[in-house]
Amino acid sequence: MPKTQYYTATTIDGFIADEANSLDWLFEVGSDRADETGSNPFGEFFADVGAFAMGATTYQWVLGHENLLDNPGKWQESYGDVPAWVFTHRSLPPIPGASLHFVQGDVRPVHEAMTAAAGGKNVWVVGGGELAGLFADAGLLDELILGVAPVTLGSGAPLLPRRLSSKRLALSEVVRRGEFAYLTYALRAGA
Repeated sequence: MPKTQYYTATTIDGFIADEANSLDWLFEVGSDRADETGSNPFGEFFADVGAFAMGATTYQWVLGHENLLDNPGKWQESYGDVPAWVFTHRSLPPIPGASLHFVQGDVRPVHEAMTAAAGGKNVWVVGGGELAGLFADAGLLDELILGVAPVTLGSGAPLLPRRLSSKRLALSEVVRRGEFAYLTYALRAGA
C-alpha cells in the first residue's frame, strides 16, 4: 500500500535548517547517501517514490545549492523523471527539463494529483516542516522517517512546527547508519 512520507534529516534538537535556511550543519556531519556498508539510505528510499512535494524555501535552496538553472541535468541525476509539486505564493524559475508543478493552497487536491501521478508508489513530502505539518493536519501523512544527525542548532526551521501527540505517533523502526539514527514513526489518523 503506497504511503505519504516525510523523510528528512533533523538535528537532535529538532531543526531541519538553521536560522539562515542553511544545511551546512548536515554537510559537516557527512552524507547519509552511503553508509559504511555501502548502502544508500536515500537511494533505497527514493526508489519507492512516485511523486514528491516541497515548499518554496526548500525548492530555492535546492535550486541554488545545486546551481540547477546552469546545470539542470543535476536534477535529472537526483530525481529522474519523478514529478515534483512546489508549494509557493511567488513566482519561481522552473528547472529546464524537470517535471515541476507550481501550486498553492489546500494540500488535499494536490495530494490527490500526486497520488495519481505516483502510479502506486509512495509520495514524499520533502519539506519544510510547515508543509509536512499541513499534510499531517489534513490526515494525509502516513509516516515520518527522520535521519537524526549528531548536532544541535538551538534554533532554526523546526522539524514540524505543530503538536503531534503520542496518540498519533507509533515508533515502527530504529536503524543506525553511520552517525545517523533513523527513526520511523507511523501516523495514526484522527487520534
